[in-house]
Amino acid sequence: MFDWLQNIADWLVYDVLNLDKEQHLAEALNFFIYDTVKILILLFIVIFLMGIVNSYFPVDKVKNYLSRNKLYGLEYLMASLFGVVTPFCSCSSVPLFIGFVRGGIPLGVTFSFLITSPLVNEVAIGLFVGLFGIKTTIIYIVSGILLGTVSGVILQKLKLESFLTSWVKEVLMTAQKEQDAFIAEKQTLKQRLPLIWDDVFKILKGVVPYVLVGIAIGGLMHGYIPEGFFEKYMDKDNLFAVPIATILAIPMYSNASGILPVVQVLVAKGIPLGTAIAFMMGVVGLSLPEAMLLKKVMTIKLIAIFFGVVTLCIIISGYLFNIIL
Repeated sequence: MFDWLQNIADWLVYDVLNLDKEQHLAEALNFFIYDTVKILILLFIVIFLMGIVNSYFPVDKVKNYLSRNKLYGLEYLMASLFGVVTPFCSCSSVPLFIGFVRGGIPLGVTFSFLITSPLVNEVAIGLFVGLFGIKTTIIYIVSGILLGTVSGVILQKLKLESFLTSWVKEVLMTAQKEQDAFIAEKQTLKQRLPLIWDDVFKILKGVVPYVLVGIAIGGLMHGYIPEGFFEKYMDKDNLFAVPIATILAIPMYSNASGILPVVQVLVAKGIPLGTAIAFMMGVVGLSLPEAMLLKKVMTIKLIAIFFGVVTLCIIISGYLFNIIL
């Protein structure tokens, strides 16, 4: 989708700045340019589209319907399935997370999307089939969807809405007031656009500093942490290899397609597949750059709870993978 952007980043780093592709600085800078522009584009599009949606649909009614109606967990499953068809990394999923929250979607349902989206997508599935076969791929897809669904249910049960930042609460209040005004005055889309545009730029202004810091951290990690750095901790004889692999993966940062070749190498070196996949899930689903982006919408306590629940689910998945496979 963003190949053209990657070409621009390559041109700026390798041609204009004349940096060597083998340099850590070049790799980190290339990553920073590409991801910053990509996420800002996604933010702009998602916030604008959600602004239009919010101007027509009552936020409270959507929220109340999803919160109070007995959908028997299907809303969490649907959010996870939506995550499967959106090929974003963890940081790229954050713009949609903001849009979900702003649209009045319950926090647990939103978390289900945020967890599944970076873990399972069509690119990762295609690579997984080629590297590990159909059986392993099916188990991986099902486990990724279940991970998002179960984590979302747990996080919703904890009733964590009070741990959203004051910035998010202000955005939600503004969105509701604007929507009420639109309905009361029966404005056309053309009449609504000025307020929607103002809202887009207001939200972007609040989020951009966190985007830049988060991606800068991700770029440094991407460029300077060697891929084989953690292999010695994942030995098959180590009973605690799965939790260690999951926790040590957090400083890394990559999308599923970028880390899968590394997983193949780890498995080829004798590391159990479940341990290697737990490492991959930790890299993709839990990252410091993602935490920096989420800091704008979540308090530190909420980020810690979110990471804790997902980490626990990944560890359980890793052990189950090792038993099944």
